[in-house]
Amino acid sequence: MVNKLRFNIAKFGAKIASQVSKLGFGSGNNLPGHVFYKVAGKEALKDLAYEMNVGPILITGTNGKTTTTTLLIKLLSCDTEIRKSFESNTIHAITTGILKGSGDIGVFEYGIRNKIYGIPDTVQRLIDPVGVVYTTISREHSQVAGVKNPFDEYVDAKSLLSQAMTRGVIISNVDDPVTANIAFNKQEDVHVNFYGLAIDDINDIFESESPDCPKCGKKLEYSQKFLNHRGIYSCECGFKRREPNVKLVGADFKPDNWDLTIEGNLYNYTNNKDISFKVTINVPPFGFHNIYNTLASVCTYATFTPKIANIENTIKEVFNNLDMSFIPPGRFEVVKLKDKYVGLGQGDNGDAAKINALFMNQYIDGPLEFIYTTPDEHEEEIFEDHLDVIKNLNPDHIIVVPGRKSIEKAQDYYSIISEEFDNTDFYPLSYEKMDERIKKLVDLAKTSDYGYVIMTGCGEEQEMWENIKQKLINK
Repeated sequence: MVNKLRFNIAKFGAKIASQVSKLGFGSGNNLPGHVFYKVAGKEALKDLAYEMNVGPILITGTNGKTTTTTLLIKLLSCDTEIRKSFESNTIHAITTGILKGSGDIGVFEYGIRNKIYGIPDTVQRLIDPVGVVYTTISREHSQVAGVKNPFDEYVDAKSLLSQAMTRGVIISNVDDPVTANIAFNKQEDVHVNFYGLAIDDINDIFESESPDCPKCGKKLEYSQKFLNHRGIYSCECGFKRREPNVKLVGADFKPDNWDLTIEGNLYNYTNNKDISFKVTINVPPFGFHNIYNTLASVCTYATFTPKIANIENTIKEVFNNLDMSFIPPGRFEVVKLKDKYVGLGQGDNGDAAKINALFMNQYIDGPLEFIYTTPDEHEEEIFEDHLDVIKNLNPDHIIVVPGRKSIEKAQDYYSIISEEFDNTDFYPLSYEKMDERIKKLVDLAKTSDYGYVIMTGCGEEQEMWENIKQKLINK
């Protein structure tokens, strides 16, 4: 227990900082957390977190964190008051979310790329989460501050967020062998609720090498692949995919909307009892990756809602009235422009680009143009993954544009692509003249002679992609 007077002074200072941050001064939206941390000291975060009678939930993973967090906030807010923060990867953001909100449950996105910057063990000790949610873990965000981060260290950093848990529930994607293994290893200490797919209608269109078993290191065998390394897997050592507690059991993929049937049999922590539900929701055709985000948010909601009688009605209310604004700015979306479909959004790693291609593939019914925005120097692994996506889509025409700073490196990537495809063009657009780059990308999409256009790759993430999207929509 920290000094009570100092604790209260820190909270008061954070409250003032919250008002100051609204005026645009200080260090932005996370200023209250910085002030509290500075005045009360880091150990005071324990007492702050314990003000929530249920506790904090942390969402982490390589992809899907922000969308899952956003959906979970929508669901839980229907049943109870919560504290929240998203699109964050600092302890100060979590602290600010606790300080600014009220309620017994907290929902906080927490991105982790390595142990040094992510301090996952420190966050776990100080925040003491009652829930840790794993979306998916893949070989994408492996470079931090210009330094290559080995994949096993990346996985270890994610694992540390839940490794010392002695209470609560881990919610994990059972179709992902890496996240499933993290949860398997904690089943004797805490409850585990898995989510995944249980239908035959979703199959990966890309050929990819199976990953190694996280237990013994041998190659996993797959009877079905849903998306990249996510699927139904097993290993001769005995490691295998388990039956999910919350699963997609039915899907009707129509052009304008999807009917998804979700079944749940899981442990509810807040009421300390096992529960069951089954619900069919109607959603926009938002891409197969968002089915996983939906399952992650529904599984976590059903695990922690205090009002278990409301589960089916709340899920229907949130998802049946969903619009595409729930997708974070800059993320992939398909826009209809008179006689053509344009799919665009950031795909700054192989997994994201493949997901974008799978989403676009639902619409393609004719010649395709690929407007590809390249990675930078020292990002050859990302390019190799992108090139696999391009090869699998096999576009009729490719336009290559620098996605980051180096025009010279983009030219190198273009040379490799042009050896594979004859109908290829290069536009050396400057990073320093971002407005001109955006204007040209918008013009390329609008004036394309092709009925189907996909524009993805690297870039200034949300800002650039959202700017392009809005200029196309508000033409």
